[in-house]
Amino acid sequence: MVKLRNIVTIVLCTLSLCTLSAEVSFRGAWIATVANIDWPSEEAAGDTAKQKAEMLFELDSLESLGINAIIFQVRPTADALYYSQFEPTSHWLTGKQGAPLVWDPLEWTIEQAHARNMEVHVWLNPYRVNLAKTDTSEICAEHVWRQHPEWFWEYAKQWYFNPGLPITRAWICMIVQDIVSRYDVQGIHMDDYFYPYPVGGQPLPDEDTFAAYPRGFTDIRDWRRDNVNLAIQDIRNTIKECKPEVQFGISPFGVWRNASVDPTGSQTRAGITNYDDLYADIRLWIKNGWIDYVLPQLYWEIGKKVADYEILANWWANEVRGTDCKLYIGMAPYRLEEAKANAKANAWNTGNEIGRQMRLNRTIPEITGECFYSTRPLLRNPRGVCDTIKQIYSEQTE
Repeated sequence: MVKLRNIVTIVLCTLSLCTLSAEVSFRGAWIATVANIDWPSEEAAGDTAKQKAEMLFELDSLESLGINAIIFQVRPTADALYYSQFEPTSHWLTGKQGAPLVWDPLEWTIEQAHARNMEVHVWLNPYRVNLAKTDTSEICAEHVWRQHPEWFWEYAKQWYFNPGLPITRAWICMIVQDIVSRYDVQGIHMDDYFYPYPVGGQPLPDEDTFAAYPRGFTDIRDWRRDNVNLAIQDIRNTIKECKPEVQFGISPFGVWRNASVDPTGSQTRAGITNYDDLYADIRLWIKNGWIDYVLPQLYWEIGKKVADYEILANWWANEVRGTDCKLYIGMAPYRLEEAKANAKANAWNTGNEIGRQMRLNRTIPEITGECFYSTRPLLRNPRGVCDTIKQIYSEQTE
């Protein structure tokens, strides 16, 4: 009888561990500020009271769903949605780039989020200076792009820090150190915008930089990847030297490489991949411990022929297995809203695809977090997705 009781205890403990391994502890939402996607609204530019009211609505609504972390975009185009002595105030906040700040949105949002038991991860874009549709005349005189034009190059009507220059890495690390040292943030976050997405076969304008700083490389593609590798290492070191507890996370495009090109890649047929087109070798960063979490953007449905959510979720799970890197999954509730205008039946307009994906995530022990892109379309509750998220998270805590 004693032996039987011991066996039952062991089985129950094992089941409990299995359940815990499949639970999602990081429950996040991106708050995008570029082009006023999520916050603040265009109408609220320069209006502190309205901006605060909008943020409070978003935080309260996210809290009600069970969200416990926000990824807040505070540097969309080498500008700032916080007090910075290095880069100008974002025009998406004030209506005019470089306009004086009358309040600190980051400090205030951190206070509000922490009061709701939410982590705050600040989202920085490392290289981008403007959007293709943004006239450069809107870039203010104090912007580093005007002060040091030799640090930048133009591609497809957008300007970028030149990733091949050592000064670029130094500048980004200076920004990171400034934020981490002055603000109570839980993470520094970057997404998929490293080298720009290829446009119409246009070559990148970096041959001269390659010739000047080859660092022993003969293949410009390997050199580009190494440029990003160096930046990732430098950023991590900057964070950990300042506050070791602050996490460094990357949210890459969902496909590292296709198996047709590399047998260790995923069984996908993506037209663009991290390794070959964005020069971001996410696998290396995971293996070498350069990032604390990886949050791949799996914005496709389960069963999609060229990029199946289930295949990719398991591929990324395999990549983090045996490493210290945590795996969270980036999900796309905005696609439920887009599908309203699509007359052809698909996974996004015939059911709650996000609910299906969340249930699948709980069958993969390596997945310990989820994050939804992005807040404003999520809170419009397309196809009842908010109710689904709230229900699934409430089940987890029961």
